[in-house]
Amino acid sequence: MERVKYAQVGTGGRARMYYEALCSTYEDSCELVGFCDQSQTRMNYANRMIKEKFGHDPIPTYDYTDFDKMIEEQKPDVVIVTTVDRTHDHYIIRAMELGCDVVTEKPITVNEQKAQDIIDAQKRTGRHIRVAFNYRYAPHHTKIRELIMNDTIGEVYSVHFEWLLNTIHGADYYRRWHRNKANSGGLLVHKATHHFDLVNFWMGTEPKTVFAFGDLNFYGKQNAEKRGVKNFYYRCHGSEAAKGDHFAIDIENNPVLKGLYLDAEADSGYIRDRSVFGDDISIEDTMAVLVRYKNNAMMSYSLNSYMPWEGFNVEFNGSKGRIEYHAVEKSYINAGGDKKDEGKPKLYEITVYPIIGEPYKVPIEHIEGGHGGGDPVMLEDLFHPGRQVDPFHRAADHVDGIKSILTGVAANKAIASGLPVNVADLVKF
Repeated sequence: MERVKYAQVGTGGRARMYYEALCSTYEDSCELVGFCDQSQTRMNYANRMIKEKFGHDPIPTYDYTDFDKMIEEQKPDVVIVTTVDRTHDHYIIRAMELGCDVVTEKPITVNEQKAQDIIDAQKRTGRHIRVAFNYRYAPHHTKIRELIMNDTIGEVYSVHFEWLLNTIHGADYYRRWHRNKANSGGLLVHKATHHFDLVNFWMGTEPKTVFAFGDLNFYGKQNAEKRGVKNFYYRCHGSEAAKGDHFAIDIENNPVLKGLYLDAEADSGYIRDRSVFGDDISIEDTMAVLVRYKNNAMMSYSLNSYMPWEGFNVEFNGSKGRIEYHAVEKSYINAGGDKKDEGKPKLYEITVYPIIGEPYKVPIEHIEGGHGGGDPVMLEDLFHPGRQVDPFHRAADHVDGIKSILTGVAANKAIASGLPVNVADLVKF
């Protein structure tokens, strides 16, 4: 059997899941033929890891300016895009123009202009895009899809969705490139694209009208004194002021963070451990969103990134009853934190309250792996497609990816303008 050829652009923290899977579990049907990145150091690190872990031969490496050359020389069938969010559109579009299909990390892009460019390029080229929504594949999230599909609470009229990020995981967004809204779209795009996609997926609908508020209340230089930070520092590494600070991280003594970021600073220019109380943070940490969907359901959504625990609460109210969905999760610093609790939450709990009858708990399957077991199931679907029929239709294309970001994009516009946003005005499919 001829193997499917993959090339990967972007070799930072989120890239590891893909290239390690391709060089081990899926070597029988897949071949990784090229790495592309602005940092040769980071690509060398990736090659060192696959050699040490799997005995794999080095993957050819290309500077990000040689993306076209990589496609010409290696002739991949599929390009995996795991770069900074603001550059997703460039590589997605160029890969399709050069005859490749695409797998992209979420969010598919960060604003409506880039989304429209992707839509137009896909129509022009006819290539296929998959968006890696691993949350869809986690057993607990799939169970909600199953319950709603099976009419367990009838027609869903309203949803309340609350997501909490703690001061380990949540704070990390304010150290990294995500702190700049031009890079990430803010947490209402970068992070909440998962949550907004889940609601679209669960209810089989899409957003119609969005309104939102958002503020930077906890992080940022203007809040440093309130948090007890009196000595400003630019970055954690090498700073005396950072020592003992709860919000500082030590990338020098973390082998993964050191290999991917500290050692790569000379050729990437990227500082991974900025102070969360810096003066150039342009994203919010406190967000509230209202959404009206095309099926006339409504949602109230909140996201706070400085909580004492991490997890979520979701409630669905329908014509036949109510679903209460609760999780307390343990998280880790992206690409190098303590992963011993990854995929092992303290609690996932789903309770159904029928209008007539007794409430009951819904059993949930447990699967080992990242994102509540979603990562390995998604990778199987990506790299062994069609092996099993999926009654839940979890595979997401570019239309799903764009519909998921449109809630966040519209929310950002509402925060800026103070006015509700009609989602249909943002892009044309």
